[in-house]
Amino acid sequence: MAIIDETTRFDADMLEASVIGIAAEVGKHDSGMHSHCKAQLLFAPQGCMTITLDNTQCILPPTRAAWIPAGVKHCARMNNVVAYRSLYFDQSVSPELEHQVKVFDVSPLFVALIERMAFWPWDIPDKLTTNTVALFFEELASLKEQHLSLPMPTDRRLIPWLSRLQIGDAIVPQLNTLSQTIGASGKTITRIFAKETGMPYQNWRQRWRLQKSIEMLSSGLQVNDVAYQLEFSSDSAFIAFFKQQTGLTPLQYLSPK
Repeated sequence: MAIIDETTRFDADMLEASVIGIAAEVGKHDSGMHSHCKAQLLFAPQGCMTITLDNTQCILPPTRAAWIPAGVKHCARMNNVVAYRSLYFDQSVSPELEHQVKVFDVSPLFVALIERMAFWPWDIPDKLTTNTVALFFEELASLKEQHLSLPMPTDRRLIPWLSRLQIGDAIVPQLNTLSQTIGASGKTITRIFAKETGMPYQNWRQRWRLQKSIEMLSSGLQVNDVAYQLEFSSDSAFIAFFKQQTGLTPLQYLSPK
């Protein structure tokens, strides 16, 4: 069985096959921080996922996937209905891969391979999967890595506000507004972000707005709705910001490669 829902009891580490695939549609979901003995490939053909690990947040629209090595603690969150695909690999299957998290563009071939492997029976013999798995890793090695992660501060004064951000109940305001919200001076907040994220607060805010805009666009919102909700002065200002950050317009960014 590869299709699961909220009632399915599933633990990839308890299954013997070298490659385990699952497919599901989930609404609002938070996996909590966890890890696997197997490496994991995460992909959402519809909707958008956010993954957090080592105090860093990454966004996965349908044009991106993530590789999470074995043993790496991570959390996957979905705020809307997401078509979810996950592949789990025994370490003996992929010894050549670097042991680090990677987020990368997907290709049509790679997506087709994920779709095929996600629906494999959990007891499929390894001898029937060898060629497909080899092609999977060959294609994976050719994909372009993305670097739009967002380091997350850990200062206790920011935790309640960050929690609201992660469940979609708040936005990232200007510095003076955040200062009033958490009861710390602008200088203190600036010092916290510089120390804990390596980014000035304004740069961090812009990166968050970029990630949030990708999530919102992936859920089906129009450019004008995203621009308004993220407090851009106009649609054109948002498009210009998006292109400055990614080199692409929103439509180009979310179009299959």
